[in-house]
Amino acid sequence: MSQIKGEFKVELTPLETNLHCEGGMQSGRMAISKVFSGELSATSKGEMLSCMTAQKGSAGYVAIEQVSGTLDGKQGSFVLQHFGLMDKGNQRQLLEVIPDSGTGELKSLKGQMRIEITNGKHFYQFNYTL
Repeated sequence: MSQIKGEFKVELTPLETNLHCEGGMQSGRMAISKVFSGELSATSKGEMLSCMTAQKGSAGYVAIEQVSGTLDGKQGSFVLQHFGLMDKGNQRQLLEVIPDSGTGELKSLKGQMRIEITNGKHFYQFNYTL
């Protein structure tokens, strides 16, 4: 298993949603656009659905994003699936490469990514096998 780390920039654009949460909850749908730097030199596009509860710091989201570029010198693309929960501020997040979603030199890619936000900057840690 290889591990790389780097930074990414993200842009979220609100989209119209048909998801309607009740009981003081707010739903959302966003377009995701990212630029990764480091050993993962890539861009991505995706969509996210979210629901924020009436309890401050409690929410959930799911997302799919296609990442295209170069991973450790190998060209191709892959799809990441996101699952995230916040329970009164305590976070749990899983980002995993969808099996058999790799293309080009990344065809056999498997892996998990972690995201960390520090001082407003976004960082990734990607554990993967090819």
